[in-house]
Amino acid sequence: MTTLSEENYLKAIYHLGKQGEKAVSTNAIAEKIETKASSVTDMIKKLAEKNLVNYVKYQGVSLTNEGRLTAALVVRKHRLWEVFLVKKLNFSWDEVHDVAEQLEHIKSLKLVNELDAFLGFPTHDPHGDPIPDKDGNYTQTKSVNILEMEAGHEGVLSLVKDSSEMFLKYLNKNNLALGDVIKVLDFEPFDNSVTIQTKNKQIIISQQVAKNLCLNL
Repeated sequence: MTTLSEENYLKAIYHLGKQGEKAVSTNAIAEKIETKASSVTDMIKKLAEKNLVNYVKYQGVSLTNEGRLTAALVVRKHRLWEVFLVKKLNFSWDEVHDVAEQLEHIKSLKLVNELDAFLGFPTHDPHGDPIPDKDGNYTQTKSVNILEMEAGHEGVLSLVKDSSEMFLKYLNKNNLALGDVIKVLDFEPFDNSVTIQTKNKQIIISQQVAKNLCLNL
């Protein structure tokens, strides 16, 4: 059994290291968890003793197969609960993250699998992130970041990489949501801003906004 704190560390490594396959530094983990590097080192030693992580000093931390599955199942619970909150309890997509952070630590796999079935086996959460199956696997949908596109091309908004409340409220304010068709009109070399066309209007978005929006072409 893993503790809530251990699961949070495993999830951080999972996200930072491409589903845990790539080694990440203790400093990166500390920044993600918002704690001291010394605290990270102590926790990593505990996780290594449980065979959940591989740790080589000065080379970083990666997940073992067991650690990767544990982290993937936490992510699975988080994203399924987000779907439930949006579809069944009428939460908006900017309200669900913090609640799902609490619900993701529920231990009952039966509850989670029944929740999955109840929701019709969704493949993506409300922000477009893929939901791992009960074995921790998923197929990553291929999408293209707006900054990688050429002017004149369009696609369907399929992934919002920043799921913070502030960013999602910004998208709400500008009537941008998953499933919207977005056409890239122009790139501004001066500040790397991008002019896009949505179903309602033209919008100039900053480079920071653009790098967090991905489209299916």
